[in-house]
Amino acid sequence: MIRVLFVCHGNICRSPMAEFAMKDMVKKLNIADEFEIASAAVSTEEIGNEVYPPAKRKLSEHGISCKGKTARQMTKEDYTYYDYIIAMDRSNLRNMVRFVGDDAEGKVSLLMDYTDSPRDVADPWYTGDFDQTWGDVNEGIKGFLNKIQKN
Repeated sequence: MIRVLFVCHGNICRSPMAEFAMKDMVKKLNIADEFEIASAAVSTEEIGNEVYPPAKRKLSEHGISCKGKTARQMTKEDYTYYDYIIAMDRSNLRNMVRFVGDDAEGKVSLLMDYTDSPRDVADPWYTGDFDQTWGDVNEGIKGFLNKIQKN
């Protein structure tokens, strides 16, 4: 079982989009039973809140439900539990230090580092562009799956 945790600032836009997009992708590839996929926040600002409505709509446009998902904050125990902890941007990486320390096990990465054009995942909270975020998330997940399937 490969355990993957996606992390963003509030766990209401990018990381739940990544969580549910990857769940959908591995289901369609018939490898869902090989994964445990979740998402979390580095902040406490949105804890308990549902996925942001425009993010929920973007998932729904692709036939993906995130029903029941509420924001939660990452914990130090997550570092022990998950095999991959994937941040959406460099700010998330900086804020994750209190949970992952110096990342002695090399579990932490940026999602877009699994692509041919490393960058931060576009933050739709500020841009309002959920299409761009959807594209980034899917590109990153495909790159991630390609990398781990080669290992």
